[in-house]
Formats: sequence, structure tokens, C-alpha cells
Amino acid sequence: MNRFFIIIYCLLGFAWNALAQTEEPLQYKIQVPAGADLTLEGTLTLPDQAKKPFPVVLLIAGSGPTDRDCNSVYGLKSNAFKMLADSLVQKGIAVARYDKRGSGTNLKAAAAAIKSEEHRFDFYISDAVGFVRQLQADKRFSKVFVAGHSEGSLVGMLAAEEAKVAGFISIAGAGRNIAEVMKEQGRMAGNPKELQAEVDGALDSLRAGHTIHPKHPILRAQLSPKSQPGLISWMQYDPAQVLKAFQGPVLIVQGKKDLQVAVTDAERLKSARPDAQLVYFDQMNHVLKNVAGTDKMENFKTYNEPSLPITPGFATALAQFINRKK
Repeated sequence: MNRFFIIIYCLLGFAWNALAQTEEPLQYKIQVPAGADLTLEGTLTLPDQAKKPFPVVLLIAGSGPTDRDCNSVYGLKSNAFKMLADSLVQKGIAVARYDKRGSGTNLKAAAAAIKSEEHRFDFYISDAVGFVRQLQADKRFSKVFVAGHSEGSLVGMLAAEEAKVAGFISIAGAGRNIAEVMKEQGRMAGNPKELQAEVDGALDSLRAGHTIHPKHPILRAQLSPKSQPGLISWMQYDPAQVLKAFQGPVLIVQGKKDLQVAVTDAERLKSARPDAQLVYFDQMNHVLKNVAGTDKMENFKTYNEPSLPITPGFATALAQFINRKK
């Protein structure tokens, strides 16, 4: 892994299916800035032969071109969201997941329809709200929840507040502005002192709403002029402050072996919402799989091991929160 890699992409975990289930296609048509239509594709996984309305959760993936199954063209292969859906449906919970803009089935279409400089973080929010509205209108569902992983946590909490869902789940979600997270990721990647100083200054400028012209070639590639408007729009949000605005129940889940999002992020979210339920898993990493020891390379190897199950108890924690009685 490139030691100067500053913006790190995110995934999820795994569980075996045991009970009967069905899958239905999901679609949400959006208008892109150029005026053309772009259809986001998704999958709705349902428990078979349910006799009364049951809860459903919308899963929102992390950053980068991460698709509905939590796979990525950057060589990351986990089938994680599909595995989590298989696990939750065993517990009587339907799961909706989708290929966000620029991932999976719409990877090429989105690239053709949306110019990099036209992308804004709010697009992800409006897409998530669109899917939530479909689920809320479906009489098969008793309640609609939103669960967001990594970057998807911020998208999810904003969508949850706008759509007034029954509850929100943050999975390995940042508790700080993304600029601060990216600074820390650069330090953890071993950036030389001079490069890290340029990284910090560049991110501070973007957070203040100013475009930049980095000197270092790696930084120029990662913070290209075309990507900067989207990053600036992302940096306008403080997750802890956003979470305060959501009035529904909240579950915060964090692994202590996570190399991308720190335990202190979960603590910051908890401080913002003292009434939230906070669950730690001692051996769980960022892709929600157990890791033995402290070797970073061994930790990152799990990102490409789709047969490795998710952390025991992870899906159960989500199901207990969703199925709880007030």
C-alpha cells in the first residue's frame, strides 16, 4: 500500500445465510447537472413468508467507488454488504443497499454524465433520501432505519434527519471533520514531515473554502483541481454537530482494530449524543472483521478476503437495536 496514500477507501463484513430470503431490484432515477438521467441500481433483500410488516434498513457504503456489495474497482473485494444483508435477513430485518454514484453498475455512466468538478457531497445525501422515501412508502415495512459505514455514516445521519427515519446506525463513522481525518490518515501512512505539513495546510485551505495548488506530485494527484469543489462541499459538515440534529435513536458501532477511524471518533459522536448506544468490538477492524495482533499489513489483508466472516456479534448488535422495543 502506498505510504503516501492519504484518502483511504472503506468497506464492511460477512455472515452466512441460513433462512429463506428473496431479492428484488431497487432503482432510483436522478437528474445530473447536465440534465440527463442517471439510474442508481440497488438490491432489496427480504425475509421470506413474513406474515406482518417488518423493519428495513438502508445500508450506505463508504468513500470511493464502493458498490452495493462493498466491492471496489481499486482491488478491494469483500462482498461485505451482501453478507451483512444475508445475516440481518435471518433476524427478520429487510436490507436495502445500492450502487452509489460512480460505483458498481453506474461507474461508467456516472463518469460520463457527471463531471468531476460538478460533484458535490450533497448529491450522496439526496440519493440516500430518495431510496429512504421509497422504503417509507412500501407498506411491507413497519419502520425504516439508516446505517452508514465510514463516509456513509455522515451521509446517513444527514439523510436520516431529512427523511425522519426510525433510527440511525453509525458504523466506523468519523466524529470529526473529514479534513482532520485525512490529516491523521496521512500521518498514519508515514508521510515525511515536509509532505505532511503541505497536506495539513492544503486541507485547512479547502476546509475554509479555498481552492489550492499543491506542489507535491502525489498531493496534486489526490487533491486535483477537479476534485476540490466536491471535497470543499464535504468539509462543510461536522459529524458530531450533524448527529445532534437527528432526533431519533442512535447506535454507534466501532472496532478497536480500525486503522482508518479511531475510537476517539466514536467517543466524539457519543459525546454529541449522550443518549446514543455505543458498542465496541475489541478485535474488529475497519472492514468489520476480526484481526489478531497489531500487524498493519495483516490487518489490511482482510480487505481482500471475502470468505472471512464479519466479527461475531456485529450483526446481532444491529438487529437488537432495530428490533428493540421502546
